[in-house]
Amino acid sequence: MIPFNSPPVVGGELAYMQEAITSGKLSGDGGFTQRCQKWMEQHFDCPKVLLTPSCTASLEMAALLLNIRPGDEVIMPSFTFVSTANAFVLRGAEIRFVDIRPDTMNIDESKIEAAITDKTRVIVPVHYAGVACEMDAIMALAKKYRLFVVEDAAQGVMSTYKGKALGSIGDIGCFSFHETKNYSAGGEGGAILLNDATLIERAEIIREKGTNRSQFFRGQVDKYTWRDIGSSYLMSDIQAAYLWGQLEHAEQINQRRLVLWNCYYQSLTPLGDSKRIELPTIPADLIHNAHMFYIKLRDIDDRDAFINHMKNSDILTVFHYIPLHTCSMGEKFGRFSGEDRFTRSQSERLVRLPLFYNLTDADQQKVINATLSFFS
Repeated sequence: MIPFNSPPVVGGELAYMQEAITSGKLSGDGGFTQRCQKWMEQHFDCPKVLLTPSCTASLEMAALLLNIRPGDEVIMPSFTFVSTANAFVLRGAEIRFVDIRPDTMNIDESKIEAAITDKTRVIVPVHYAGVACEMDAIMALAKKYRLFVVEDAAQGVMSTYKGKALGSIGDIGCFSFHETKNYSAGGEGGAILLNDATLIERAEIIREKGTNRSQFFRGQVDKYTWRDIGSSYLMSDIQAAYLWGQLEHAEQINQRRLVLWNCYYQSLTPLGDSKRIELPTIPADLIHNAHMFYIKLRDIDDRDAFINHMKNSDILTVFHYIPLHTCSMGEKFGRFSGEDRFTRSQSERLVRLPLFYNLTDADQQKVINATLSFFS
């Protein structure tokens, strides 16, 4: 069976993990944590990056940092992972779901303003498949209505929008280093990007269980105490060691994924031209990271038949999110703003093909051949 995903392995991860083990510092904020954070600050032009246990943890930190309270409203697409909503629901917020664009599967920036009320606090653009949302329009709305912007860039590491790294544009950005992402921290992991320097000091406190422990270890205070609400939001240094082994080869991983993505696109273009499938759209002025390659079929029945066909060919292909507003908890904690023209219908058409760093050319060709045979 050709899997849908296999965690990226470059080759140096075990050596770095062994180095972390012998260093005597396995908990958070060790040497490898510092290396990873500094690397991201430099590469993504961000004032401060803090590693976290997951992108979920980063989103939860964002909700704490922005003092989200019961009655506040947060705008986001319904076509996203549950953590995007949960982080704010945990603080008592109500979610206002906005329709997506059918071309990129991202939030439709033209529908956001109609969802804004006097209770709105945050807009959460989700950069689906590593393809940027229209951030100029979103940031203009945020400025107009004095709202915060939290970028869910879980899939967006190494992607850019008009030359700016995804995650570095809003007030806060959130990355994922889960094993399904382009770069992994050994299974789970994340990072929070603090683009507003006024948030840094409090973010360090929230991340350290509500204490000023980080300042203590830097020698800025003679003891650390309970200063704020918080939780344990540190990635272990042994996970950071694994991540460092990947970040050292970030461009190599990125280029390999782009080669695979382009091969899919070129091979399946005849099906797209004949309108049998719809291929991904990459708008101008942005660079994507080949996080995933999806195709859209005619409808949900066509998609399910395709998935079964590929399974019979020993290839695992999968659909993606069930729109949150159609789930019981989405109905309880949020509501859809305006008309759902595309979210449900487009999500039912989408299927993802295997794409991961260690996918061989031979296995990719098997996927392509099996895809073409379905439509023949």
